[in-house]
Amino acid sequence: MANKDDVGSSITSKKSRIINVIIFAVLLFGAVAMVFPLIYMVLSSFMTKNQILSANFSVIPKPWKFGKYAQVLQKGAFFRGVRNTMLIEAPVLLIGGFTSSLAAFSFSKLQFKGKNIAFLALLSTMMIPFAAVMIPQYVMFTRMGWTNSLLPLIIPGLFGNISIIFFLRQNLTSIPTSIAEAAKIDGCGYFKMYYSIFLPLMKGPLMTQLILWFMGIWNDFLAPTIFIQNDEWFTLQVVIRSFNSYYAVQSDYPLIMAASVISIIPTLLLFFFFQRYIIESLAVSGLKE
Repeated sequence: MANKDDVGSSITSKKSRIINVIIFAVLLFGAVAMVFPLIYMVLSSFMTKNQILSANFSVIPKPWKFGKYAQVLQKGAFFRGVRNTMLIEAPVLLIGGFTSSLAAFSFSKLQFKGKNIAFLALLSTMMIPFAAVMIPQYVMFTRMGWTNSLLPLIIPGLFGNISIIFFLRQNLTSIPTSIAEAAKIDGCGYFKMYYSIFLPLMKGPLMTQLILWFMGIWNDFLAPTIFIQNDEWFTLQVVIRSFNSYYAVQSDYPLIMAASVISIIPTLLLFFFFQRYIIESLAVSGLKE
C-alpha cells in the first residue's frame, strides 16, 4: 500500500508540475503580448522612417537615432500640452481630493437622514459611462460658455471623485466609530474631527487614490477632444493626437513614438515607485465591509 501511495503521489506531483508549466507558459505569452507594443513603441522611437516603413519587420533600431526626442522637446506645442494638463491636475487633485475625503468621512462616520440612500445614489453614477453623458455635458457647457477652455475639465472634478469617495469610505470603516463619538463628547466639531483625527488616518489611501486620479487625468483623451477645439488649450494627449495627424502624413512615425514615450514617463515612474501602496490600498479597500 505504501508503494502504491508513493507511486500515486509521484504521478500527482508530475501532473501538477506539468499543469504549472502550462499555466506559466500561457501567462508568459500573455504578458509578452501585452508588453510588446510598449517595448516596440520605445524601440521604434530610435528608428529611422525607412526602417519602420520597410517591408522587413524589425525590432532593433539599425542604426540608433536619438534626435527625435530633442526634436519633440523643441516644439512649443508639446510643452503647452504639458502646461494645460498640469493646470487641470493641480486644482482638481488638491480641491477634489479634499472634497472627496470630506465626503468619505461624512458617509462613513456621520449620522444623518438618508445617508445610505444618498451614498447608493452617488455610487450608482459609477455605472454610467462617460459616452452616455458627454453630449448633454457638451450642450450644457456650451450654453455656459465653458467650451474651448479648461473649465469643463476642472470644475466637475473640484466636487470630488466618486471612486475615491467609495474607496476612502471603505477604508474608514475599519476605524471604530467610538473615536468620533468620544471626540464629539469632548466638544470637537465635525470639521475639526475630520481634519485632526480622520484625515491623518486615511492619508496613505488618499495619496494612493490621488496618484491613480493623476494618471487618469494625464491620460485622458476623450473629454479634452470633445470640449476643446482651440489648440491653445489642448492637453498633452490631444497634442500627441495632433502630432499623429500632422506627422503621419510625412511618415515621421519615430517622432510620434518619441512624443508618446515622453508622455508616459511620469505615469510609469509614479506607478513604479508607488505600486506596492496602490495594490495594497485597492486590496484592503476591496475587503472592507
